[in-house]
Amino acid sequence: MPSKLYVGNLAYSVSNSDLEELFSRAGQVQSATVITDKFSGQSKGFGFVEMSSAEEASKAIQQFNDTELKGRNIKVNEAKPRESSFGGNSRGGGGGGGGGNRGRDRW
Repeated sequence: MPSKLYVGNLAYSVSNSDLEELFSRAGQVQSATVITDKFSGQSKGFGFVEMSSAEEASKAIQQFNDTELKGRNIKVNEAKPRESSFGGNSRGGGGGGGGGNRGRDRW
């Protein structure tokens, strides 16, 4: 079962292929992606690497966490599940509601 790793503190010059090349030393890389700004294309300084097994992911964390890549010490740990970008309350719905004339009487 594949295991996804978070790789932080990347130099802006690090590419997907740089990540794949590095992490392939710890095992089979399923994917390697540097996250970029959708407008400028500039790296955001972090990425994700998916290894083919939990054992390889664990090996990669031990092998590469706090090691130097292109002049920066990278941080490698298990990726956390992505949280929903939607707000809401404990009942599962969005907040707000009521007060149909909010803010309109200010002027």
